[in-house]
Amino acid sequence: MLDDRTAALDVLDAANHFVWNNRLNRFGWRSYLGEEPGAATVPAYAVPARREDLRGLPPAWIGVGDIDLFYGENRHYADRLREAAVDVTMDVVPGAPHGITSWAFGASIVRDHIRRAQAWLGQTLERCEAGGQAQD
Repeated sequence: MLDDRTAALDVLDAANHFVWNNRLNRFGWRSYLGEEPGAATVPAYAVPARREDLRGLPPAWIGVGDIDLFYGENRHYADRLREAAVDVTMDVVPGAPHGITSWAFGASIVRDHIRRAQAWLGQTLERCEAGGQAQD
């Protein structure tokens, strides 16, 4: 949930996204922002995807299923991070809808996804501790 402008796309309301659909997304953003998502301006730092300059951000791990409502905005944000020279890993779980790590914890694809996230975090923290990842 990185970009409120996704929720403003009424055309996505017809898609039957499992667990979290665009109507719920709009409600979530409206509740968080206190205004309709997709407005011309939003509070500074309230919407990660609206940040113009991504340079200097810490390494990022983005995990998402390829049938998740947020897949497109996650992919776009990961691309923008790479363009800004931010170390980013995007882990896509094939056939996974939103929130799969919460309700299908026993599935092997979920356990593998979580192991990859933990491995990434461990390696990233080791690099930072060793001074190998200097960020502004």
